[in-house]
Amino acid sequence: MDGLTIISHPLVQHKLTLLRDKNSSIQLFRSVVREIATLLCYEVTRELPTELIDVETPIAHTRSPYITGKKLVIAPILRAGLQMAEGMLDLVPSARLAHVGLYRDPLSLEAVEYYFKTPEDCHERLVIVVDPMLATGHTAIAAVDRLKEAGVCEMRFVCLLAARPGAEALRAAHPDVPIWTAAMDDELNDHGYIIPGLGDAGDRTYGTR
Repeated sequence: MDGLTIISHPLVQHKLTLLRDKNSSIQLFRSVVREIATLLCYEVTRELPTELIDVETPIAHTRSPYITGKKLVIAPILRAGLQMAEGMLDLVPSARLAHVGLYRDPLSLEAVEYYFKTPEDCHERLVIVVDPMLATGHTAIAAVDRLKEAGVCEMRFVCLLAARPGAEALRAAHPDVPIWTAAMDDELNDHGYIIPGLGDAGDRTYGTR
């Protein structure tokens, strides 16, 4: 699919299998979500611009690459995206955070907003939107809509697992927002859950139902 990157690295795929396993404990699920998010962050930031700066090593002077521009903004979709954001902060601890509070109405499957907060200058920064699951796409589209309303100009969407219908919907609604994911499943059930998927990522992270 144009604009969608699946990270097929063996470590990512191994860890995703642990998440799919219904017998994985809450502790394991949390830690693996964080680990995969760190690995995905490597990929989504692969093309950040750099410039050469002067550095004095213990041995000699040299010129070495340094990331240019303003720092990243990581925008987790609450609540399930928080654990992914923590994993990305392990790699980019200086990043700023935006918070997009959305929940999916169980009947209509539409996204309902309950909280929204971003850095004031988010329009000048690359924003990485994170949510473990891209299922119907309604929540992702609503989050990107809201961030664009706040002035964000450059975004990337990162998830652990995407469903083809949701990925197609997000790409159709926002063709300027590329997607990174560890895998893509083809189907959704009648309740909007990905098949075979990994269940409700928020419930499995926080031990709720």
